[in-house]
Amino acid sequence: MVVTPAREIWVSAARLSDRAGLYQIAICAGRITAIVPQDYTPQPAAIDLGGDWLSLGGVDLQINGALGLPFPNLTPDRLPQLQAICEYLWQQGIDAFLPTLVTSPIASMRQAIATIAAFLETPQLPGQAQILGVHLEGPFLNPDKRGAHPQQHLQPLTLANLQHLLDDLPPVVKLITLAPELDPTGEAIAYLQDRGIAVSLGHSQATAAETKTAGDRGATMVTHAFNAMPRLHHREPGLLGAALTDPRFWCGCIADGQHICPTMLEILVRAGRDRLFLVSDALAPLGLGDGDYPWDSRVVTVRDGTAHLEDGTLAGTTLPLLVGTQNLARWGICDPGAAIALATNAPRAALGLPGLAIGQPAMLLRWSWDARLRTLTWQRLQLARPEP
Repeated sequence: MVVTPAREIWVSAARLSDRAGLYQIAICAGRITAIVPQDYTPQPAAIDLGGDWLSLGGVDLQINGALGLPFPNLTPDRLPQLQAICEYLWQQGIDAFLPTLVTSPIASMRQAIATIAAFLETPQLPGQAQILGVHLEGPFLNPDKRGAHPQQHLQPLTLANLQHLLDDLPPVVKLITLAPELDPTGEAIAYLQDRGIAVSLGHSQATAAETKTAGDRGATMVTHAFNAMPRLHHREPGLLGAALTDPRFWCGCIADGQHICPTMLEILVRAGRDRLFLVSDALAPLGLGDGDYPWDSRVVTVRDGTAHLEDGTLAGTTLPLLVGTQNLARWGICDPGAAIALATNAPRAALGLPGLAIGQPAMLLRWSWDARLRTLTWQRLQLARPEP
């Protein structure tokens, strides 16, 4: 049998968010094979971007559900819904995500983890976002900063409770949000480190000193900066102040304009020192529009993409991740390239994953900026899927 070599495709005149100037990118068999400056032996281009930005797709490290399915409600019979969500997120420009389980009964959380693990055993199909693992946002949170998490399902942060939640399950949990002040001895973070689970600090009253100690023990992230944590104070900077001045921490943030107003978002971006990434924090109504939706035993009301509980508590968004990128550019908080990086390169780096580089799958987005209308739009480049 004669095997025909895969044809190399060149994309030219592309801007990349992590370097200046224009570039040419070669793609063969669905993978990036070269990245060279535009003036370096120009190649005949199959796709001329004309100065538009090129990036990998988004990576969402905090998404609680979509298309009516809260991820803590996952059971084996709902695997087709999870498949549909992966396809929907791909259509929204997302390459990969961490299904996030908010505080729920332990039995429900364990079943959801096992269900996601079973899903990961099935072949990944073209046209769907990849699941990187599970993010547990709870149940080890400070009750005083629980936000929309139900009080009755919070758990003390003990080694026994962690083992009860995680033992005898496939190792698919990759990230957990916890309140570090609930772990004064550090044994919980040590246990999670031994299991290869990254620790993010959130829903917490931690002081700056407690935050530094958690960093010393291995915590590397902060969950939805500014939300469910102490306010910045000039004599006690608290969790966020400590994290923003500590290069060991990455901070996630929600750029919907409701969780953080644009002015504070600009301060956060300026202070973030390239250690900031966007999350959607989207709830199950993502993809369904405004309205009232059941959420555990409660109801969330969605208006203009923002979800509140009946008592007015801010619960999350129903906006896809890349809307945050578009908001940052539209509001003038950062230039389009930097905004793109916050949803594409940065979350990958926070998880220790490679960005746009030689050898990586060429699942690429093209971004166009209209300076007059202040709109940033994207589309997927139609290329062959990468070969195994």
